[in-house]
Amino acid sequence: MWCTLRLDARYRAALYAVFAVLFVTGVLWLVMDQSKDGASSENWSAIASVLLMLHGGAAMTALLLLGGLVPLHLLPRWRQEKNRVAGVAIATATALLIVTAFGLYYIGSDALRAWTSDIHIIMGLVFPALLTVHVAVGRHRCAPHIRPKRPSETCRSAAYLAPADYSEKCKPRSANP
Repeated sequence: MWCTLRLDARYRAALYAVFAVLFVTGVLWLVMDQSKDGASSENWSAIASVLLMLHGGAAMTALLLLGGLVPLHLLPRWRQEKNRVAGVAIATATALLIVTAFGLYYIGSDALRAWTSDIHIIMGLVFPALLTVHVAVGRHRCAPHIRPKRPSETCRSAAYLAPADYSEKCKPRSANP
């Protein structure tokens, strides 16, 4: 199809699955972190460690998949000027998530770490909405009702859908009007 640059279904499914794991483990960790001062602090510690390991593993997988996304999707679409606003938003959010994740792992300053954590949490919570908008805008712009049809496409589709329409619309035009 001329309009969309759809990713392979397996690649797309892998991206969505990894993003879902990142979102779920991040939200679960956030919820557990808010309630860690309760009576079951030992349970919190064990669960938090597993959630962070899953989150980190999924993040590494996401980095691999995102590395492939640049030449397969981002650069070709940028050159064609397709879906740039939503694309820049999702790329910026992704870059912020990567940078803040690095910061959370390596920053020693408590003040800077809190600020980095807040940005990471906000971007992580906003990311699914940005991704949904990016995909929806891309699909909407390439929907059949927007795509201009050439006469030959109209005739081919009319022949399959409604033979009566085909005979009216696709008659060879005579030289005499």
